[in-house]
Amino acid sequence: MAYDFDLFVIGAGSGGVRAARFAAGFGAKVAVAESRYLGGTCVNVGCVPKKLLVYGAHVADELEQAAGFGWSLEEGHFDWGTLIANKNREIERLNGIYRNLLVNSGVTLLQGHARITGANEVEVEGQRYSAANILIATGGWPQVPDIPGKELAITSNEAFYLKDLPRRVLVVGGGYIAVEFAGIFQGLGADTSLLYRGDLFLRGFDGSVRTHLKEELEKRGLNLEFNADIQRIDKLDDGSLKATLKDGRELVADCVFYATGRRPMLDNLGLENTGVELDERGYIRVDEQYQTTAPSILAIGDVIGRVQLTPVALAEGMAVARRLFKPEQYRPVDYQNIPTAVFSQPPIGTVGLSEEQALAAGHKVQIFESRFRAMKLTLTDIQEKTLMKLVVDAETDKVLGCHMVGPDAGEIVQGLGIALKAGATKQQFDETIGVHPTAAEEFVTMRTVTR
Repeated sequence: MAYDFDLFVIGAGSGGVRAARFAAGFGAKVAVAESRYLGGTCVNVGCVPKKLLVYGAHVADELEQAAGFGWSLEEGHFDWGTLIANKNREIERLNGIYRNLLVNSGVTLLQGHARITGANEVEVEGQRYSAANILIATGGWPQVPDIPGKELAITSNEAFYLKDLPRRVLVVGGGYIAVEFAGIFQGLGADTSLLYRGDLFLRGFDGSVRTHLKEELEKRGLNLEFNADIQRIDKLDDGSLKATLKDGRELVADCVFYATGRRPMLDNLGLENTGVELDERGYIRVDEQYQTTAPSILAIGDVIGRVQLTPVALAEGMAVARRLFKPEQYRPVDYQNIPTAVFSQPPIGTVGLSEEQALAAGHKVQIFESRFRAMKLTLTDIQEKTLMKLVVDAETDKVLGCHMVGPDAGEIVQGLGIALKAGATKQQFDETIGVHPTAAEEFVTMRTVTR
């Protein structure tokens, strides 16, 4: 049977665009349908604008440190509107780049909501298209618990478009998005509290990292409320919001920001017209080649609920394009030793196993840990400390995990990710000459086993 397209991609986020571009480059006839914005969550309401806001918040640190280096500065003034306007302009530029990437690759771009009407058929704005393969790359969407007053809260989608910087903010959640936005709001001058229903945020990260970040955030004056959960939100006469906690306490703020998880974006996608099945968590079930239970339909990225990171979606998109249209270049995505960062303040960089994961996997481990005050801070009164940690297999000497909390953690750990991917040993770390004077050299100079 002749189809209109060899590949029809639903969603022009990172994974969908990568799959579409490379499939077209391999000679396939490709279409992409997008109902919102080109670039997906990452470019529009995720990692890119978030990092720009993190940079903005970090300027406050630079100003505070300036006096120690002889700079006499008048009291600075921050304007939220300017930052958001500049951010918007950059996002619009990136939207244009994504459009050009698709169009210049020969991809047919359809702007509208796509709904699957059959195993090989998609409808966009009343027009139906046939395709040999359909790729679902619709990403995720933030969700707020179903509590009274939930409509008064915002999520990351709305935070990037707030007209004014709230004076008082309650951030609810214990994942990386909650931690990052708490740092953004506080760094830009808002009175910020972070509420998490558990004992300590960033579940799944290394225990030393979690504890160290908690201590550093407290030094910065961020109010941390653990074992705390909101029961209801009410709007007061003056326009502020009252959050009533399950323990009966009441907190008043101008903004309640929820970062308590994301769901797969499957709204009106038409999965009922296919044999696509969901897993027990509500994500699309796929095999190791991203094929759903309907053979002609594939899915990648946040919608499958594996590792929800932009570079992972890119790798999955590339794998799909190669397997379908350039099989001689196909290689599966390796989900081991994926480096990642949390752009908290200070930031986290991590790759490999945490201490807890290594022990749970049966490794006998040696732990190397170092906490120190960065050289840049020695001319200031700031007492922030950096944490660096190596998790080493005691029997093979292989480095199982690298973890850092401190300035430029993401930049440093990216390089270490290559070392772990290559199977580096602690001896090879020790025999590597450091770049002096840097914080990064600490990773190759830790000689004493902490425990």
